[in-house]
Amino acid sequence: MRFSLAALRGFTGFTFRRSGHLEKWISGCGGLVGILGVMTVSQQSLGLNGSASLVASMGASAVLLFAVPHGPLSQPWPVFGGHLVSALIGVACAKLIAPALLAAAAAVALAISSMYYLRCIHPPGGATALTAVAGGEAVHALGFTYVLTPVLLNVLIILAVAFLFNLPFSWRRYPSVWASSSQSPVPPGGDCDGSLLPQEKGTNTQSIDTRCRPGESDADTLGKPGLRGVDQSA
Repeated sequence: MRFSLAALRGFTGFTFRRSGHLEKWISGCGGLVGILGVMTVSQQSLGLNGSASLVASMGASAVLLFAVPHGPLSQPWPVFGGHLVSALIGVACAKLIAPALLAAAAAVALAISSMYYLRCIHPPGGATALTAVAGGEAVHALGFTYVLTPVLLNVLIILAVAFLFNLPFSWRRYPSVWASSSQSPVPPGGDCDGSLLPQEKGTNTQSIDTRCRPGESDADTLGKPGLRGVDQSA
């Protein structure tokens, strides 16, 4: 039974690695501020219905930026390039491919390949491309303006919030290069559970906290194999 449970955890990706309560609440508050800004711009540009579709992709970006601020897929270039190139491709597919079903599939597929080549893989970009095709008349009416407003404005807002919101917390400053150079990766009085990198010999990887090592959180570690694949194949 013990072996079966371990195998099930490995198959599902379930992990016992912990992060402190403070880290969880800070991440949630960052998402709150970021999405409020994104929704305001989206509603002014598209109206409520179109805004709801667009914010779905920005909501996914918020999870990466505030829950995994040092992950390779959360850095400024993947966020900026991933959303913009995906928006361009999505609008082009919506205009050039008549069957909506094929246009939607092609938009996501081409966005993935383009993000690979441009080294800006950002999973929410796929939703941005899809929204350009399936977002409804409010989005279609914008044409290529969709790339500038609301997409570009939304990206700039959420990046600015990620930078400003995380700045006071030295262990999670954004982008990751700033946190890596910080002299105080753990906050005073913090409840960090561990301080070693997962690859270090003898590390108890079940007690790694995102505040222990600015460049190495649980989700960061999970994202690294994919990043290596990008580097080797690009």
